[in-house]
Amino acid sequence: MQYRRLGASDLEVSEISLGSWLTYGTAVERERAEACLKRAFELEINFIDTANVYGKGRAETFLGEALAGRPRDSYVLATKLYFPMNDTDRGLSREQVMKQIDGSLERLRTDYVDLYQCHRYDEDTPLEETMEALTEVVRAGKARHLGFSEWTSPQIQASLDLPNVERFVSSQPQYSALWRGPEREVIPLCAANGISQIVWSPLAQGVLTGKYKPGEAPPPDSRAADESSNWGGVNRFLTEETLDAVQRLQPIAEGLGISIAQLALAWVLREPNVASAIIGATRPEQVDQNVAASGVELDDATVAAIDEALAGVIQ
Repeated sequence: MQYRRLGASDLEVSEISLGSWLTYGTAVERERAEACLKRAFELEINFIDTANVYGKGRAETFLGEALAGRPRDSYVLATKLYFPMNDTDRGLSREQVMKQIDGSLERLRTDYVDLYQCHRYDEDTPLEETMEALTEVVRAGKARHLGFSEWTSPQIQASLDLPNVERFVSSQPQYSALWRGPEREVIPLCAANGISQIVWSPLAQGVLTGKYKPGEAPPPDSRAADESSNWGGVNRFLTEETLDAVQRLQPIAEGLGISIAQLALAWVLREPNVASAIIGATRPEQVDQNVAASGVELDDATVAAIDEALAGVIQ
């Protein structure tokens, strides 16, 4: 496993990190979830990402119990706030920041998180109020650093323009070889201001594993086979044109002796501003497969070949 510095912070995070969205505390049975977490540590993943809203607290509760026996300084723990926890608790107001950090810490069974992230931008709360509250959280020792997810470049710049507040060190956008929006404005702005990317859905909700074949029904145990689970927009990638393009990555991956999924993860990690790619594993062997992408370097010819294979379907 290789590690990268997270923005302007003192955190060193593994290039592959373990997420808990739609998995731990909810869809994945506890024994298997614990096995995935155990395998992640065995393979030297040190970065665990979660959020208060995942399973309405159940993901944090699972992690709090599963991590209880590990030295707190042996892993980097990140969580988030913004989305509704109930009919009244949502957003980034000062009241919510203070309430949600305490709730997360209680469920996670820890005194602090290494990274506290705004899950989205709150249009209903003045940015100054949010940033001042987050600064209080850091200065109280409840979070070491701050991050955000899916903010636009004007929103990021507005936070940078505020005086006397803690600075963000991370951005968590959706980013993959099929979904490249952050490259236009977010990554350049962040790179210039000590903010790293922690990317989610680097495998485009599993499409970049190659498991979805053109003209075939999705595998029965896949997310795409569950009509109620289009979180993250997996259906946007399930066109025949896109699935055909992904299959064109197979000979490129084979030429490097790796899988399509490992190729896709290496593509994300080729970007210097990306500190870590979040994977969602439901079985320990998936952790093994994804961790193998750490350290894989793609030369210019390979990157060009990937672009050519995916031409016309990149979003």
